Amino acid sequence: MTSFGTRRGLKAAAATVAVSALLLTGCASQRDEGGASNSAGSTGSSGGGAAAVDSTFTFASSSDPKSLDPAFASDGESFRVSRQIFEGLVGTKPGTADPAPLLAEKWELGGDGTSYKFTLKSGVKFQDGTEFNAEAVCKNFDRWYNFKGIQQSEGVGYYYKSLFQGYADKDTDKAVYKSCSADDATTATVTLTRPWVGFISALSLPAFAMQSPTAMEKYKADETAGSADAPKLSEYALGHPVGTGPFSFVEWKNGDHITLEANKDYWGEQGQVQKIIFRVISEAPARKQALEAGNVDGYDLVGPADLKSLKDSGKTLISRDAFNVLYLGINSAEKELSDVRVRQAISYAIDKDQMIKQVMPEGTKSAIEFIPSSVRGYTENVEKYEYNQEKAKELLKEAGYPDGFTTTFYYPTDVSRPYMPTPADTFTNISQQLAEVGIKVEPKPMKWTEYTSYVQGNDKHGLHLLGWTGDYNDPDNFVGVFFNGEKPEFGFKDDALFKNLEDARQMSDEAAQTKKYEEINKQISEVVPAVPLAHPVPTLAFNPRVTSYPASPVQDEVYNMIKLSK
Repeated sequence: MTSFGTRRGLKAAAATVAVSALLLTGCASQRDEGGASNSAGSTGSSGGGAAAVDSTFTFASSSDPKSLDPAFASDGESFRVSRQIFEGLVGTKPGTADPAPLLAEKWELGGDGTSYKFTLKSGVKFQDGTEFNAEAVCKNFDRWYNFKGIQQSEGVGYYYKSLFQGYADKDTDKAVYKSCSADDATTATVTLTRPWVGFISALSLPAFAMQSPTAMEKYKADETAGSADAPKLSEYALGHPVGTGPFSFVEWKNGDHITLEANKDYWGEQGQVQKIIFRVISEAPARKQALEAGNVDGYDLVGPADLKSLKDSGKTLISRDAFNVLYLGINSAEKELSDVRVRQAISYAIDKDQMIKQVMPEGTKSAIEFIPSSVRGYTENVEKYEYNQEKAKELLKEAGYPDGFTTTFYYPTDVSRPYMPTPADTFTNISQQLAEVGIKVEPKPMKWTEYTSYVQGNDKHGLHLLGWTGDYNDPDNFVGVFFNGEKPEFGFKDDALFKNLEDARQMSDEAAQTKKYEEINKQISEVVPAVPLAHPVPTLAFNPRVTSYPASPVQDEVYNMIKLSK
């Protein structure tokens, strides 16, 4: 295949982004780190004769990252930081979810569909001076394959477990990865146990970014402890992440901010931004106030109620294409929820349109399955469970619960997600609807830093709210991630579904594979392991001094591509 400039800063890509990005206008802002004002006047590094700008970019995050080691993360705030520090073999074409070369300039697929020969970019170093080469690539792949203990759990090594399925010491018969060989300094061959058409696209995930073998060994990256739902991170994951990206880690003050600075030895163009401050502001109203006060340059996940006032005050709003799904998770391991009629009743009990109107941003569409309509395999030919309270009550009676029942309902606090801008409001809306058919809930709010590990790592819960922003344009990245095997989050076993998903991901004929995923989506709708609720439109807001921002449907947004006017 031919090489394509990615969003990391090659001149061709920079020109592409500059032309295609939304242009913004306006005045300067004054920003701070942990409340202390920064002085303006430093000069950006890109473009001859560029006017002096304050090259510190401050972004309001909704929470701390779960981990600075992206291999042990699955949340957007972790990946937002990771994308600045780390790079993978594969990136995405600017503004799309499609794969493009990054640290690998090209790759060749072996005749049997299981061997990938990567030609690597030369002259690249990790931020600690370690050479990026084929040996480093293989050390990363072998590290993932040799995860042990809680590293193999859904709540810790989520992506590797979901996509590669097996390890050196566990589930070896299911493992997709076989081996990696360093053929020479700039050529690495990765061999899989069986064909996987989504492999290249999957490598664009931050979870599979290249990390410095030297730093991982020095700071004991694999010394994890605790439990699957309450892991204790390594020294590396808490304060020593090292990649090849345009920004290097400086500090993490938990609950307050993370600071990064430009990697002076970066192989691409550094851009104007020389310092990034991710300020942790958990509440959406406080993020809005920080932007209005000039204390931050921008924030993500703008609340639906704030859109008009921000626009009226001169702030610029950018909406990503909806490439996500919000769902109500159902743990079928719970007695009452193990009956498919109960799960169907829950589906009928929810008025999605009413919920969207009350708590979701304008443009949000209701969901009938677990992939958005832009992804192959989407079909209207599924059970839609249109709102019907009487049908819900009838099914509950058939299942032996004429008076309903009580179950726990978990939801995250102190966070906003692209698929769930206001979790508490969403919880309140749905719980009230369930109560109308006799399903009472015991509220279980939980801090976001603990939430995903808990609901994905054990089956001691009833209902929960969660969602997914797609990482690349492939149906396996949605339904495969959710339902490719037994998971504590959903607590159900359906060998026929698991086999269909495994068969589909290995198919090489795209048309046949698309038809297969349509059948799978129909099958999922009949089993009801969870209730797809909505495809919300996520919106970012910026101070007008930000004149272009590399918005991406999969949030592959790297800040050396940001343009500033003042």
